[in-house]
Amino acid sequence: MGVASEDASAWKRCSTCKKPIAFGRDYFRCSVSTCSRKGTDFAFCSVSCWDAHVPVLRHRDAWAEEALAPTAAEWQARQSAAVERSAEPPRSSMPPVSRRAAPAPSGAAEALPRDVLIVISKLKAYVRARSGMNTSDAVVDVLSDRVRELCDQAIDQARTHGRRTLLDRDFDGLP
Repeated sequence: MGVASEDASAWKRCSTCKKPIAFGRDYFRCSVSTCSRKGTDFAFCSVSCWDAHVPVLRHRDAWAEEALAPTAAEWQARQSAAVERSAEPPRSSMPPVSRRAAPAPSGAAEALPRDVLIVISKLKAYVRARSGMNTSDAVVDVLSDRVRELCDQAIDQARTHGRRTLLDRDFDGLP
């Protein structure tokens, strides 16, 4: 993600005009979550460069956020950590779980799928209709974890009552 080695004073290049952005200097980034994800991670040397990318990516509601580029030492530490993480063996020999995988047995908590349990488009539409706000992609993981917690408590409630079917009343009174 860095710049070519011929310019050691630059952290990145502007995503629009390709001018170098120096280590430890101010730069601008897009407020839209898809522009700041790993892999896209746009950086702009000026607001006018940021402004030039808005119509290309068809943003409806966006702004330029001022940020500070890392120092050379911080950047080197991040790069070294990324290399070390990629050199580590995988934590599990199991293949990745697909979104429609069957649930694991109740005793194997670490083997449970970590799928998204929330319909993202419906959640974002609800939040926008209710408040006019945008919703970060990170919210989906938090809500999925909360739904898992509620389901685990409701499952325990159903087992306590000797049932093998989860009912709506198992969620009553849960925090």
